[in-house]
Amino acid sequence: MRGQSLRGKLLIAAPALQDYFRRSVVLILEHTDEGALGVVLNRRADVRVADSVPALAELGFGEEPVLIGGPVQPTAVIALGEFGDPEEASSIVVGTLGVLDPERPPQTVSRIRVYAGYAGWAPGQLERELEQEAWIVDSASPEDPFVDGDLWRIVLRRKGGPYALLATMPSDPALN
Repeated sequence: MRGQSLRGKLLIAAPALQDYFRRSVVLILEHTDEGALGVVLNRRADVRVADSVPALAELGFGEEPVLIGGPVQPTAVIALGEFGDPEEASSIVVGTLGVLDPERPPQTVSRIRVYAGYAGWAPGQLERELEQEAWIVDSASPEDPFVDGDLWRIVLRRKGGPYALLATMPSDPALN
């Protein structure tokens, strides 16, 4: 993967990864020689958008949950939306899914997800983690941020082959 940007890809935590990112699915929003930035898609907070980003609540998204995007800057807000007009996005990540500016809410966004914090990697750090097989890489779908259910299992099943079998692994292998 060296030299290849993973922007718009998913990082699926390998079973051996037992730290903060255990069973997480991360959407990579940016990946350059300077490092990488993404958001954990499958970790909900007990907060609503109305409680944290009033400007987005005014667009009718107030009851949507806030998700914990990662351990870096937990008070920072990153919002993803499904855009009718991709020109309104700060940047498009995959398909019609893009990053939106919570200070300038777009008019053509049909769904949003708001993340508190993000996951970040220093230059070369993500590449080293990939070499250590800490992550399974797969293509992202614009639907991934909006999936209800166990996203870790869902994306592993979607990847197929031995990964589909891996998806059947219990959350706590000691209970198997």
